[in-house]
Amino acid sequence: MQLSVLVDNTTLTDRYFTAEPGLSFYIEEGGRRVLFDAGYSGIVVENARKMGIDLLRLNEIVISHGHLDHTWGLDALIRLYTEAAFEGREHGRPTFVAHPDAFLTRSVAGIGEIGCHLSVEELFRHGTVLLTASPLWLTENLVFLGQIEQRFDFEVSPPIGEIYTSEGVAEDMVVDDSALACRTPDGLIIVTGCAHTGICSTIEQAKEICGDDRIVDVIGGFHLLEPSPERLAGTLEYLRDCAPRAVHACHCTDLASKIALARVVNLKETGVGLQLSWW
Repeated sequence: MQLSVLVDNTTLTDRYFTAEPGLSFYIEEGGRRVLFDAGYSGIVVENARKMGIDLLRLNEIVISHGHLDHTWGLDALIRLYTEAAFEGREHGRPTFVAHPDAFLTRSVAGIGEIGCHLSVEELFRHGTVLLTASPLWLTENLVFLGQIEQRFDFEVSPPIGEIYTSEGVAEDMVVDDSALACRTPDGLIIVTGCAHTGICSTIEQAKEICGDDRIVDVIGGFHLLEPSPERLAGTLEYLRDCAPRAVHACHCTDLASKIALARVVNLKETGVGLQLSWW
């Protein structure tokens, strides 16, 4: 498996890319080309171009959850594909994979929309859409984890605004926030969006689905932004016992949490421009 960081809150030092509060990873595994999230704006397209990555050849676009910093970059991707069609350039029709709640309207603190701008119907005009709360294998070894089960009391978080469902308006617990896991000969690689349900719960779900307790790497957002003392302590204890070979915490992980993580795991620098390979 290979992974390139296209969007993150920071760039690697002395690398001339653009950063923003958002997330997007490009993944190659088992002959498939997967985009995991799309960031907040069009920088996903420009950063990919600078890295020599052709986003017109994607097989799947996986959305971790519906928040704007992971989905609004889809607008730029749709423009990229539309322009390619106008110009007669070769391009694919990717499959969009997400939880069924990922494209619902969301609001918070008087802000009318913090969810995806695009509807499922609009996405169907540009590819196939697969919405599932169950695990979905994308390749023999790469799996979308589906709805993450809340497994630890210390990871329970308050709702983030409201979500507009077919049954009415409800508190938004962000149950659509999912992740990817990839089986390797040495153990699992786990790729997260924000881990709203909890990074520990996410890892446990990956272990259960893949049947492997060994963790090679965890990369993505850990939802540790001014975490409660209980959440941070519980996360540190879990990760110390879990003993991943490496951790690439980024996006929604604040500096204090990264410093704390570095005391218990092999924390690696992450930012736009980072490219990793696991074979």
